[in-house]
Amino acid sequence: MMIIFSRRIFRLIVVLSIFFLFSAFNTTSVLAQINTINYNNASLEGRDFSNTDLKGVNFVAAEMRGTNFKNANLTNAMFTKGVMLKANLEGANLTGALVDRVTLDEANLRNTNFTGATLTRSRFFNADISGADFTDAIIDRYQVSLMCDRADGVNPVTGVSTRDSLGCRD
Repeated sequence: MMIIFSRRIFRLIVVLSIFFLFSAFNTTSVLAQINTINYNNASLEGRDFSNTDLKGVNFVAAEMRGTNFKNANLTNAMFTKGVMLKANLEGANLTGALVDRVTLDEANLRNTNFTGATLTRSRFFNADISGADFTDAIIDRYQVSLMCDRADGVNPVTGVSTRDSLGCRD
């Protein structure tokens, strides 16, 4: 009788331990999701995010025409399917950011750091790229050829010339 009672208590302790462990891990992931800033599908036209720490923030399919990201920390941020016409990203840090299928036409990208960023299927028509650093960034060849025609300057933070970072031929 004592052995059966002990086994039941042992099973109960194991089941409760597993339940509490699962609950602890589940709570942590829920809290992480709650604390993540997410601007997906948001209308951010004309908003001012200058000098803001937006590291790892999501801007998927966001409308960002004329939005100000001057000197913002956008390290590892995610911009996909976004519209950033005439946006101001001067001096912003987009190291490791995902900028896929984003329209950056006529944007101010002066001295922006795109080191290691993924800039696939994005457009940069008439964007000011003076002093921007594209070192190790993944960019469509066609966009690189267009940007090389107007690439100049040296990034004041990294010390890398825009032409060198794009791999432009002299």
